[in-house]
Amino acid sequence: MPLSLAASHTLPLFPEAVQRSLRQLPVIGAQSDITYYSTHARSILNDTRATGMAYWSINPYIGCAFGCAYCYARYAHRYVMERASAADRLVDDTAVEVERIPPWLAFERHIFVKRNAADILARTLRFGSDKHLALLKGESIVIGTATDPYQPAERHFKVTRSILEVLAEHPGLRIVIITKSALITRDIDVLSRIARISELTVHLSLITLDRALARRIEPRAPTPEARVRALARLRETGIDAGINCMPVLPGITDNPSDLEALVKRVSEAGATYVGACALRLQHEARKRYLPFIEQEFPHLAGRYRATYSRGNHAGDRYRAGLARFFDMLCKRYGINSGSRSMRDDADDDPSMLEAATATVQLDLAFSTATT
Repeated sequence: MPLSLAASHTLPLFPEAVQRSLRQLPVIGAQSDITYYSTHARSILNDTRATGMAYWSINPYIGCAFGCAYCYARYAHRYVMERASAADRLVDDTAVEVERIPPWLAFERHIFVKRNAADILARTLRFGSDKHLALLKGESIVIGTATDPYQPAERHFKVTRSILEVLAEHPGLRIVIITKSALITRDIDVLSRIARISELTVHLSLITLDRALARRIEPRAPTPEARVRALARLRETGIDAGINCMPVLPGITDNPSDLEALVKRVSEAGATYVGACALRLQHEARKRYLPFIEQEFPHLAGRYRATYSRGNHAGDRYRAGLARFFDMLCKRYGINSGSRSMRDDADDDPSMLEAATATVQLDLAFSTATT
């Protein structure tokens, strides 16, 4: 018997199991204990109202496989996973694991790949669009504010490269790329094209030259040596590139002689600037970082908890001393200083370097009296 019109309207086009499979995020790759999902972004270019900062941002991936213990961006991943779970978009095995592991760990185990990023960006930056015209007024686009655009996924999926190809078609922009990875040198061809028509700066993140220490803090990130070689290669091709010594970890990477060795080494590799700031520890980052300190640096655990118990930052005096110290190092080795303020005006008096060094050595961040 044929269905009545009214009855046919109440039947779903597909069975529930089929509908569920259609809305789930497809798994597009796996690497050891890391799973990659394809996701279609609704937007890719976040304006200043969204970032709350004086720049626009692009993040080709959600989550980051480098797993740096101090990463501040873990909080954003939590909301992505919660929304995907609530919308029943995770395959069963993933849904079970998300319930089992803490959000900070999901950040480095479940990576979302914005495979349509280049198409969305091309439409967003169509010539004469509101966003295109706004960017031509001089505001910067920063790629990699929350997750590394050259993390291992990029080697295969090439989302960052596809984004750069779009930007290479739009002259007159100001573009900044932040990464820990030497993989950026793969894209020197398109970076050079961008640099010819726009203002381009690459910020390579490097907080220590000690390979063993770096492996403990940033377990899956490229070695310090690889990053210095990448810096040198970028500079050899004329691309503006400097170093973000961010964050400086109190009691771990703030030894003055080690920091001076780092600034000296990157100056020899051609760095155009060195920027530095002390560790900022937001809520989700604490859930990863403080247990990490208790396990790897137990002698510092109590002082870390005391220092960061009143806020996200190290003590004012420590930060001011660190900024002065980097200012002096950059003067000594002929590099522009991008250390974040709380510093006094720099002076050419060599004794100020010793004074700033002493401030760091006093370990002032670990006194609740200075927070």
